[in-house]
Amino acid sequence: MPDHPGDFDQCLTQLAALLAEQGHRVTRVFEAACDAVFSRDIAAARKAVDDDDEIDRVDVAIEQQAVALLTEAVHRAKPLTAGQLRRLLTIVKINNELERAADAATAIASEAPVLAEMDSPLPDTLRVLTNSVAGILRDVTRSFEREDPRLAKLALDAEDTVEAFKGQLLRDAERRIGAGEMAVDFAFAMHDLANQCERIADHATNIAEQVIYATTGAIVRHTDAGWIELPRPGTGDRA
Repeated sequence: MPDHPGDFDQCLTQLAALLAEQGHRVTRVFEAACDAVFSRDIAAARKAVDDDDEIDRVDVAIEQQAVALLTEAVHRAKPLTAGQLRRLLTIVKINNELERAADAATAIASEAPVLAEMDSPLPDTLRVLTNSVAGILRDVTRSFEREDPRLAKLALDAEDTVEAFKGQLLRDAERRIGAGEMAVDFAFAMHDLANQCERIADHATNIAEQVIYATTGAIVRHTDAGWIELPRPGTGDRA
């Protein structure tokens, strides 16, 4: 815990590095879960689920360290700048989003045994969907790691692509069920996978919002017309 005025920033930097590695870890678990589903590899799916234990452990460690850091600052009556407080709150919020994204990834891995009992090939649209989500996860992690709001905004824009691929996937499934080309159980599995992918994308865009807030002080919200940035007077600096 910080003993000198500059130690708080040093501890924040160390905590941010731990969180960035957590982001990469979650991305790897998601990619492993998707690969297990496409290959119908039950052993690989189980490993992806087991790897979530490390994510849970780090999640708790980051939260505990963040609380201890803030408690120590209060105990020492050390005033924090707006930038320091924003960064600490961002770390806590992103940590929570990553843990929830990892839960969705393990839910995807859990579909592997179900799909292993089905002969129907997985549609190419699903692979495009999973690749898009993996790309968003990588981008938001890098945007936090590099404190890059531009990259975070690119991740926000990519969410519409995920929604479009999900819609196409479900429409194709509905058409194929009607034509007798797809079993209902298989369609339900596709629906579950698409929902989990969309859920992960939602968590990733929440992370992107937090990166933008931490680095610029602006609040980003989604509207029917797209993402809009709401400036906050007096908080645009990073001091």
